[in-house]
Amino acid sequence: MKTKALILKAAVALAIAAPLVANAESQFTTGAGTPITASAHLDFQIIIPKVLFLQVGTGTANATNATINQIAFTVPAANVGDSTVIAASVASGDLGNGVVTARVIGNNGTITFTSTTLGALGNGSGDTISYAQIGTAVAVNTSATALAHPALVDGATSTVTLTPAVGKVMNRDAKWTYTYLNSAVVAPGTYGGVNANNSRVTYTASMP
Repeated sequence: MKTKALILKAAVALAIAAPLVANAESQFTTGAGTPITASAHLDFQIIIPKVLFLQVGTGTANATNATINQIAFTVPAANVGDSTVIAASVASGDLGNGVVTARVIGNNGTITFTSTTLGALGNGSGDTISYAQIGTAVAVNTSATALAHPALVDGATSTVTLTPAVGKVMNRDAKWTYTYLNSAVVAPGTYGGVNANNSRVTYTASMP
């Protein structure tokens, strides 16, 4: 009886294993001809997610960083409103002196890139300075084509369309330098601040 039980178990094991053997990719050939060949195959699959990265100021490619840089200007009394372009303070921007690193990386085609302000910069006393007084110079950083800067508009959104040169992959950066154009005499005070008096500009990248 034990022998029969063992034979039955062996038969069941073979029956279970048989489909696995049949489905395995292998080929055995034999014969007297020259040459004889055998073939086997593999299927490969790579899954790539959609990715989108935007950096304006402090950051590391493809990583999230919560640092928000400030761009600050101090106008000398002798130059108020005389159109002397004012450079930002040494500590302004991740690169200093009002210069920031800007980068957009995406892998699914055209990217809509925008800047949005809540309104003109205010001093808390009813006086304002338009964002049109903020100049932005764009310079090449590491990419062959510099990343364009969407214009700053009071209480509105400005849009730039970024189109990959080839395929769907976008990897474009730049160095942006901000200056104060200082073309009008305005009331005294501190305009803007740290997320105050319409100081914050929101940059947004959007990809299909």
